[in-house]
Amino acid sequence: MTASREIHLAARPQGAPGPEDFSLVEVDVPDPGDGQVLIRNAYMSVDPYMRGRMNDAKSYTPPFQLGQALTGGAVGQVVASRNDRLAEGTWVVHDRGWRELALSDGKHLRPFDPSLAPVSTTLGVLGMPGLTAYFGLLELGRPVEGETVFVSGAAGAVGSVAGQIAKLKGCRVIGSAGSAAKAAWLEELGFDEVFDYNETDTKEALRDGIDVYFDNVGGSTLEAALAALRLRGRIVACGAISQYNASSSPPGPRNLFLMVTKRLRMEGFIISDHYDHFPAFSADMSAWLRDGSVRYRETVVEGIENAPSAFIGLLEGENIGKMLVKVGAAA
Repeated sequence: MTASREIHLAARPQGAPGPEDFSLVEVDVPDPGDGQVLIRNAYMSVDPYMRGRMNDAKSYTPPFQLGQALTGGAVGQVVASRNDRLAEGTWVVHDRGWRELALSDGKHLRPFDPSLAPVSTTLGVLGMPGLTAYFGLLELGRPVEGETVFVSGAAGAVGSVAGQIAKLKGCRVIGSAGSAAKAAWLEELGFDEVFDYNETDTKEALRDGIDVYFDNVGGSTLEAALAALRLRGRIVACGAISQYNASSSPPGPRNLFLMVTKRLRMEGFIISDHYDHFPAFSADMSAWLRDGSVRYRETVVEGIENAPSAFIGLLEGENIGKMLVKVGAAA
């Protein structure tokens, strides 16, 4: 047995989650049995989709259970192994985050060579958020050179990558963000137009029209984008973070009939359905990172005990780029 700390769901949040909805628990983790490995996590991810799993509601993935450890993306190093495929010292990406030590049966682990990039990038630009931006924009948004792409939540892990890929495809890119600091970073990334939605009306910012909308926000921003979309525009429905803490269902966009009159196409997706695109994404993104075509930022919170505050901060927009929790030593 080895002592470890992990975060449990103590209560189901009503509206915005608070510290009282989580508990830090010390547990004893057994030594690995046949075929198993013990992983010491270096970084864990906090992501907006986790808010939905805190509700006791049927969805595309099961809800977290009260009194049990949460789960999510993590990267760590195998420290004990009884699995012939995974030697001690191997770095792996997996889904047993929210804990310092993770015992695994060896399945669904993705080895990673830490000499290729910082291990933290496996949870951000080279991981699920990067793939989400890549697939959503290229497969669903299908931008054409010369078109205008609008990305909401553009300073986050997904939005910042989606906007940069759109620039690589020869598009004019507009990004919205929630602070002057975030807007300044988007300008550094080469976005053609950036606005702080707290200071500028979204409808006014989009007055010249758009062809593709990559939606991370939903709500009134989606309504404004529907009004701005040109004939046969496309909406990539990636997320709706403005509504995740809502205690009742907000009304839908009042102008949804524009989907008909403008012949628009709107499609939602869950990236776990599309991991077959990971090899192509990995090759492209690795090349873009090497030549500087794509850049990234990470907001890192230290210590497993601070994972709840990192998650709460994510929902409140405190991060620029990918929000991570550093659990232990990293390569």
